[in-house]
Amino acid sequence: MRQKIQRSTWRLIVLLVSMPTAVLIFGGLYLLASTYLEGKPIDFWSSLEWASETLTTTGYGAYAPWKHPVMILLVILTQFIGMFFLVLIFPVYVLPYIEERFEQRLPHALPPMAGRVLFYRYGPALDSLLEEFQRLGSAFVILEEDMLLARSLRDRGYSVVFGNLDEDPGILAGVEQAQAVVTNADDHANATCILIVRERGFDGPIYALADNPLYRPPMLKVGASAVFTPTHVLGAALAARASARISPPAEGLHLLGTQVDLTEFRIRADSPLAGQRLGELRLGERYGVSVIGQWRGGHFVVAKGPDTRIEPGVILVVVGAHANLAQVERLATTIHRTGPIVVAGYGTVGGKVVEMLRDAHELTTVIDKQPVPGVDVVGNVLEHATLDQANVRAASAVVLALNNDSEGVFATAVVRDYAPEVPLIVRVNRAPNVARLYQAGADFALSLGQMAGEILAYHLLGEQAVAVESRIKFVRLAAGALAGLHPWRAGVQERTGAAVVAVQRDSQVFVTFDESFRVRPADLLFVCGTLSSLDQYGREFQAMPAEGPRL
Repeated sequence: MRQKIQRSTWRLIVLLVSMPTAVLIFGGLYLLASTYLEGKPIDFWSSLEWASETLTTTGYGAYAPWKHPVMILLVILTQFIGMFFLVLIFPVYVLPYIEERFEQRLPHALPPMAGRVLFYRYGPALDSLLEEFQRLGSAFVILEEDMLLARSLRDRGYSVVFGNLDEDPGILAGVEQAQAVVTNADDHANATCILIVRERGFDGPIYALADNPLYRPPMLKVGASAVFTPTHVLGAALAARASARISPPAEGLHLLGTQVDLTEFRIRADSPLAGQRLGELRLGERYGVSVIGQWRGGHFVVAKGPDTRIEPGVILVVVGAHANLAQVERLATTIHRTGPIVVAGYGTVGGKVVEMLRDAHELTTVIDKQPVPGVDVVGNVLEHATLDQANVRAASAVVLALNNDSEGVFATAVVRDYAPEVPLIVRVNRAPNVARLYQAGADFALSLGQMAGEILAYHLLGEQAVAVESRIKFVRLAAGALAGLHPWRAGVQERTGAAVVAVQRDSQVFVTFDESFRVRPADLLFVCGTLSSLDQYGREFQAMPAEGPRL
């Protein structure tokens, strides 16, 4: 920074010297030319006045016109040089000087670091985490090397220190008092930061966010406490959401054998279910199925009784016998999971998605603009010809793993319009763009900041990582306090969010219940819900896990 200030000061000195020098030179030339070429002798001060008026373009008129060609050329040359000075004075001299004076307002030394976390370089991976720090009032400092980004972060209310670690390692003075250090630059810069921090005597935890997993061992060797690769974690999460082989739609579904299944239905705006309340539809009484909840904007919302409204565009999660689910299919559009999974974008994240899908023996079709090995369709996902070639309408899911959020939002709208029934899972860099993706038609959007935030929040804030999605689970429980009550009329979902989907009585299994049906103390109940709703059910109905033969 000192070198930059010296350069700006030097430029101002040159300006202050060059302008009066030019006035003296051209004033002297004009004095001689006016006397010997024009025959109009003038004094020295008049020549200086003419030169200053000409160079600054403020005008004159007392000395014009001129007759001698050399005199005219001198006037023209002086005018052009004056314009040259005016054009350069602001961008070359004044503005850089003002900007560099403004830079000094950014701190160039760490504040007292006791109780603070130091983040080295800002990026999308830290978006969600820094917002959580702000919300909790946890102290942190960002060391940023990009001046414009540092100003932007300061304007957002973040504590920022501006400087270049390579040029001025001393900027980390005081880091030994920090609570923790997180490095978020490229892998080489991360290693440098880790070394300098350790050299200064910091013995606390250092967490590095790496681009390449191959660099994890070297970073650990130079002093990192842990090294994470959020892009790969994001790829794994996208693959898990696209493939039932990697992440089954519901844990414990095998307990019900082949008699009961879980199916997802897309509720289109023209569906008879759209906008209706569960109490009005009476799906249990009419079709013998239980609505567990609905995916809306990437979040699973548990169905809590008859007042739950089915929103247009959601994905409805329904449990019941196969024949009963087929009846509901006529009211909504079932989501088939039989075709290949189409992955658009074969970069770091997309490559990880494809790797995991192929390891799970899923059929994949890869779209990318570059004809590199592993790409099946070379083209632009925004073009229908490319989507036709990839047979997107027959896909079991589409994963958009594009690097650019703007392109991802537009591609989401294009693919949703082209294949409205296909599940659409989208990668996003910056958390603020998640809402835009859902508005454009995404079923699930996972951000890089969300992945990194969950990892780091656990280590830095002592928080349990928030699940990427609500897990649906089937459990087998004893009758408990539900004995003597009707499984669908005891307010189970209203009170807990879980649902009784089947009752095993001796060797007989009931999946629909007439008005006279009552749970007996010896019955085994199959209950479905999220982890939290199942915990609530266990407390409300004093239900304990039960052993029994698999159906």
